[in-house]
Order: sequence, then structure tokens, then C-alpha cells
Amino acid sequence: MLGAILNAVFLGLGLSMDAAAVSMTNGMSEPDIRLGKTLLIAAFYGVFQGVMPLIGYLAGSIFTDTLSAITPYLALAILTVLGVKTLIEGIRRKEQEIVCRRLGLGTLAVQALATSIDALAVGVVLVSLETAQALVSMAVIAAVTFVISCVSVYIGKKIGGRLQNKAYIIGGVVLILIGLKIFLEGIL
Repeated sequence: MLGAILNAVFLGLGLSMDAAAVSMTNGMSEPDIRLGKTLLIAAFYGVFQGVMPLIGYLAGSIFTDTLSAITPYLALAILTVLGVKTLIEGIRRKEQEIVCRRLGLGTLAVQALATSIDALAVGVVLVSLETAQALVSMAVIAAVTFVISCVSVYIGKKIGGRLQNKAYIIGGVVLILIGLKIFLEGIL
């Protein structure tokens, strides 16, 4: 069981990198973010990273081909739209303005969904494990993502205060690049 938990930790680290990048962007865009909001952001990413493999696990091999086929396109579309919107906001702002974008629950949910779509496919892979092992793996993935996201928001907050409104532009580019990365990984 220890080996399975260690595998889940590494799987969680790999899956959480997209959430980490977007969390950092959120911290950069809202440099006065408080601990409660940081925990909320991390909870969204952690929950989505834990629930998406569960959905993939339950769907099993029935929808494997369909899910694999649309995942890259869906992630690219969602993250590109969010990235372009953020990029435009950054370009429109004057240099003297301090970025203080407030991240809403709707945007946070879309970000969490977009960055956890690849975890759906992981759930299909977890079908080969016993149910208890698969559930432990999902919980570990969620916990790892939560911790990584908390740290990433904090780092983004520290960087964002120095970058001022450039954080929007950087954030938009990061979102677009993550969408492109998921897309390319999915089609290659």
C-alpha cells in the first residue's frame, strides 16, 4: 500500500503542475489575497483534481476513446478563452494602475475544471486498481494539488506585487500556454 501511496504522490505532483501555474497567476493578479481565499483556490483545484479521476474511474473503459479524443481540444478552448480575456485586461490597463483583480467563484471553477481535465484520463487508468487503492490514490492526488496550489498562490502573490499590472499579461500568456501544452500532449 505504501508503494501505491508513493505512486499517487508522484502522480499528484505531475497532475498539479497546471493548477500550480494557474494558482500562481491568480496570486500575481490579486497581490493582496488573504489566507482564506488562498485556501479556497487550493480547495477548488484539489477537489477538482480528486473528483475528475473519480469520474474517469466510474466511466471506466466505456468512454475512454471519446474522453481522450475531446480532452485536449476542451482544455485548449477553455484556457485560451480565459488567457485571452486576462491578456486583454492587462493590455488595457495603464502602467500606474495596481492590479487588484478579484477572482470570482465562476472563473475559479472554470480554471479548476480546465486544469483537471487530464485527471479524467488518469481515473480510467485507475480502473486496474482495487477500489480502495484507487480511492486512496484520488485522495492523495487531491491533497498534493491542494498543497501545491497553496504554495503557488503565495509565490504568485509575492511576485505579483512587484509586477503590478504586468501580472495580467503574464497570467494571460501562462493560461494560453498551459492550454496549448495540454492540447499538444493530447494529440501527439
